[in-house]
Amino acid sequence: MNGRRPGGLIVAFSMFSVVPVPARLLGSDPLDRADTAATVRWLPVVGGVLGGLAGLIGTAVLYRNGSSGLLSAAIAVACLAILTGGMHLDGLADTTDGLGSRAPAERALDIMRRSDIGPFGVVAVVLLLMLDVCALAAASTEGSPWRLCAALVVAATTGRVAGVHAALRWVPGARSSGFGTMVAGTVGPITAAFVSVAVLAVGGLLAVATGANPVGWVITQLIALALAWSVRRALTRRLGGITGDVFGALIEASTMLVLIGLAVL
Repeated sequence: MNGRRPGGLIVAFSMFSVVPVPARLLGSDPLDRADTAATVRWLPVVGGVLGGLAGLIGTAVLYRNGSSGLLSAAIAVACLAILTGGMHLDGLADTTDGLGSRAPAERALDIMRRSDIGPFGVVAVVLLLMLDVCALAAASTEGSPWRLCAALVVAATTGRVAGVHAALRWVPGARSSGFGTMVAGTVGPITAAFVSVAVLAVGGLLAVATGANPVGWVITQLIALALAWSVRRALTRRLGGITGDVFGALIEASTMLVLIGLAVL
């Protein structure tokens, strides 16, 4: 393979999940900006696979005991966090700590760079996971037990579309180095539009397959992405651009918004 990686999908799984990828498939060359940008385009696929695996485990519990909706949802959400290595949750915690400091942008970025988690970050992660679990349980109380798995797949894929949007050409990086800088401005609008439409289509199809309202599910996805777009614009203005932590925070927040919308609608 001459040290080169075979494609963005395999690298995306190695970067954004704990799924073991053989070293021979990754190549020996270090990641460059083009490599990292290619992985971002595959994020929704990674999210769909991880959400599907976690959802299958939760659905199996729900099949075993039809009254264990809350437990099934909690297990599914926990499995998804484990499969991602908690990296997006860490980004949420760091971003919340930086914003909670109310410090100028440069100081806030320094706080976000630290390896520890402050009180704002802890509260944000706890609240988000609590809302994820409750919303997923509520969204899957009626209809087929497979709706739990479908809802988690739709939420995980849509959340990662927000990550794709965060790498659009006009979004700057906040730092001179780091993941955010490597992916900032690397996704074209046509690519982003194609990925968005594909994920919306998946949401509608899974809704039909599990007896849910496809219009409601697609509207939920659109609302979540619109809110994530607004949050991303606010964060980039506040910090001067995108960072890896903001990237993860947007994914987690968008996933949560989709689950809440599916439960409400």
